[in-house]
Amino acid sequence: MPKTTKVKKKVTKTKTKVSKPKTKTVAKPKAAAKAPIKISKTYIPKDTEKYMCEKHKVFFRMRLTEWKKELVKANNEALYFGSMDDNSISADVVDQASSYTDKNVEMKAINRQIKLISEIDKALARIREDIYGYCLDTAEPIGLKRLIARPVAKYTIAAQEKHEKNEKVHADD
Repeated sequence: MPKTTKVKKKVTKTKTKVSKPKTKTVAKPKAAAKAPIKISKTYIPKDTEKYMCEKHKVFFRMRLTEWKKELVKANNEALYFGSMDDNSISADVVDQASSYTDKNVEMKAINRQIKLISEIDKALARIREDIYGYCLDTAEPIGLKRLIARPVAKYTIAAQEKHEKNEKVHADD
C-alpha cells in the first residue's frame, strides 16, 4: 500500500475596509424593561404614595386574584358537597320542602359569587388597561379607602349613589 501524505494549505483572509456612511443614525430608545415589583404580604397602600402607582396595582392585583381563588374554591366545594345529598329523598313533605329551600338559597349564593367572580375579572382587566382605581363615569380617582373596602368598585361614591338612584327610579316604573 502506498503512503499518502496530507498537505495542509495555509488560508489567509484579506480584510476589506468598509466605509461608514456619513449620515447620522439616531439610536432608538429601548423599551424600558420593567422588573416585576414585589411587595410584602403585609403591605397596605398609603395616601402618601402616588395614586395607583405600580405598588398599588400589584397590591390590588394580588388581592383580587386571591379573592377569586377563594370564591372558586368555595363554589366548587358547595357544588360538590351540595350534590351529595340529592340521593336522600325523604317521604316527609316538610323535609322535602326544607331541602328544596336550602338548595335554592345555596344556588342563589353560588350565583352571586359567580357574578362577583365576573366583577373581579373585569377589575383585573381594568388593572391591565391602567384604568383601575378611576371612576368609569367621571374618571376621578375612586380613593384607596374605598378600593380597599371594595376592590371591585367602578365608581366614586357620588357616581355610585347616582347609579343606584337611577336604578331605583327605573325599578319603580
